[in-house]
Amino acid sequence: MITRPLDTPDRKPRRYREITRRQWKAMFAAWIGYLLDGFDFVLITLVLTDIAADFHLSTATAASLISGAFITRWLGGAVLGALGDRYGRKAAMITSILLYSLGTFACGFAWGYTSLFVARLVIGLGMAGDYSAGVTYVLETWPTRWRNRASGFLISGYAGGTILAAELYKWVVPHWGWRWMFWIGVLPVLVALWVRRSLPEAGDWQREIGTAGPEADRPNPFRPLFTGRARAWGNTVLAAVASVALFCVFTPVGVGCVPWLSAVAALCLIAFAVQLGGRRGWLLYVSLMVTVFAAFLYSWPVQALLPTYLKTDLGFDPDQVTDVMFYAGFGTMAGCWLAGFVGDRFGTRRAYAGTLLASLAFVFPVFAVRDSLPALGVLVFGLLALGQGISGILPKYLAGHFPTAVRAASLGFVYNVGALGGAVAPVLGARLADGMTLGRALAVLTFGLTLVVILLVGGDVPQRLGRLVDRQAPADHLVPAGGGAAAVPPEADRGGPGAGAVPPGPV
Repeated sequence: MITRPLDTPDRKPRRYREITRRQWKAMFAAWIGYLLDGFDFVLITLVLTDIAADFHLSTATAASLISGAFITRWLGGAVLGALGDRYGRKAAMITSILLYSLGTFACGFAWGYTSLFVARLVIGLGMAGDYSAGVTYVLETWPTRWRNRASGFLISGYAGGTILAAELYKWVVPHWGWRWMFWIGVLPVLVALWVRRSLPEAGDWQREIGTAGPEADRPNPFRPLFTGRARAWGNTVLAAVASVALFCVFTPVGVGCVPWLSAVAALCLIAFAVQLGGRRGWLLYVSLMVTVFAAFLYSWPVQALLPTYLKTDLGFDPDQVTDVMFYAGFGTMAGCWLAGFVGDRFGTRRAYAGTLLASLAFVFPVFAVRDSLPALGVLVFGLLALGQGISGILPKYLAGHFPTAVRAASLGFVYNVGALGGAVAPVLGARLADGMTLGRALAVLTFGLTLVVILLVGGDVPQRLGRLVDRQAPADHLVPAGGGAAAVPPEADRGGPGAGAVPPGPV
């Protein structure tokens, strides 16, 4: 019997061996950042009643602390993304981790509402930057045909952070108080220092930008915003108006004027998208922002209001609520992993639309079960795995629309502007519940808006709109033009005749 060596030409190496130890280390470093990102977001919701009691805040004022992070997300995503495009993904990732870690740590020393709100603004900057920097770092480090899996593995860290926060809350707050939960948030600083010392720069950025010439020749994604004194001043005012409008929308200051303020903020952000996208890319930027906004609208009502539904409509006690939320958290995490494998097998866009379509089978049954905790847990697991878990490949879907030179800034901007839907969604769900039960409102909202996202992504709407003004760009900037062993199958992400013209954006 002849034993064939494993490295002979007619035997392909095992696929998992394509991932090097350094690439796994890069994934772990970014994954830890996402874990603590999820930890921080859920943390404020868990301790909100304790904070309100200590600082004597009304329910509306206390709730504005959750929304505070959304006010600065759009700015953090764009600025820290631009930092990543010019100086490297690793530098931007470290800066983002430091910002939201120190912001979280500062929350533990807050002496009142104002100081806590300012700390939440800093957290918003860092969280937004971590999304764009962490995503681009991992996607540009891993092999091409593994990039959906890389995206899914990475985003699963967020769900893990929500589970970790819920567990620590039961042990920490009753014994040491709510401030200790925030002080634990300094841990990402250690991760940031470790990343800086031991990890290389992202491969795609290093090849295309880092070694391309002097620093002065590196891309500046904000150049279109500051070409001339008049435009520079105008955009500075525009940024200030957008920030003030969002502040008023998400705090009690804007009561009674929310629709008008929201319109002002939206117009300002669309104006930035038009300028950043340029003549060939503005339609793509705006359509991607709308797609992400719709994705948050369908997913966040359940994320934000499921505990309320369990307590009010079903009368569950805290232990039962915790059990269901565990099913939800692990469902989302498992769904992110599944999304990565399905995305690499069938293509990002097809996997996204198909998985969302399958999730619709769980929406109404979840809110129909009333007296069986195990059945509810299984259904919630299925809904979250398919409906929320597919967001694990949303970074890959978005990043593929932009070239390396402006990828982090563009991704950071369109995603974090769209993420404002996460702040709108709970309010929309609560308003809809005025005319029906909360459970039915959540089911209707989730089902209807999931259909909208299926049409936008499955119908390739952003790329089709982009092709109206630019027919020359590739279908997916994350896939090498020549294909090769590392490329995904040629049929993946094919959007029909003429697919592939995606505006490259300004350089």
